[in-house]
Amino acid sequence: MSHVNEAPTPPATASREPIRTEQEGGVLHVRLNPSRHDDTLSIAVVEALTDLLDDLNPDVRVLVLSSLGEDFCTGADRREYSAALAMDPTGAALRRIADKAHRLCQALESTHAITIGRLHGGVLGAGLALAAYCDLRAGAVTCRFRMPEVGVGLPPAWGGAMGRLISEAGVARIRELMLTCDQFDAPTAHRLGLLHQTAALDQLDDVIARWTRPLLRRSHESLVLTKRMLAGYARADRTADVALLDSHLLTSHFTQLG
Repeated sequence: MSHVNEAPTPPATASREPIRTEQEGGVLHVRLNPSRHDDTLSIAVVEALTDLLDDLNPDVRVLVLSSLGEDFCTGADRREYSAALAMDPTGAALRRIADKAHRLCQALESTHAITIGRLHGGVLGAGLALAAYCDLRAGAVTCRFRMPEVGVGLPPAWGGAMGRLISEAGVARIRELMLTCDQFDAPTAHRLGLLHQTAALDQLDDVIARWTRPLLRRSHESLVLTKRMLAGYARADRTADVALLDSHLLTSHFTQLG
């Protein structure tokens, strides 16, 4: 597998497609392609990722999600929320945006491919929520994590990810990190289970390769079944999951502010 170190931000003349893809055999590399000074998760990125997952080729056995930006992802684009509310004060447009995020996370959790998050730089808010839905997560030791929503006056509702984060890391620690908005590092994320492996940035692709090689040799049917069984048991722990209400919670919050 070719090594893809932390990439420089694309030049201003580069095409601004929301994501870039490259397939190597059964491995599909999907790279977020943020603008020069903005590593947020825009509506365009959410739609592009969802479309890709909806139409994912059955030949893709492993999907590696990373970013071409200085950070993996610094959260959702709040400017788009405000613009949607200004355009439609009823909140319907904002609900549609939030529902798209929820649909993306469900598509990532249920896709037939084994998904690997390759994380570097800042992994904040919606970026952490998105990463949490990957089956395996490897992060550079220099990663910075944070759940800043409460600190900026928002409910932590993006993608309906609270239940997933709790099932991955435990309610006590997620409660602490969501309420305090404290930043935490890669070793802490590893201890919590939010990262499965950490490595120096220039060795991160070696970690991905060590996972990918045996995954490509495994029975595809057994991998898919195991992935879906694990997701089913995790969801069973969330029998009172209110994730489907998150778009309404977010919309209600912004509407009250307006």
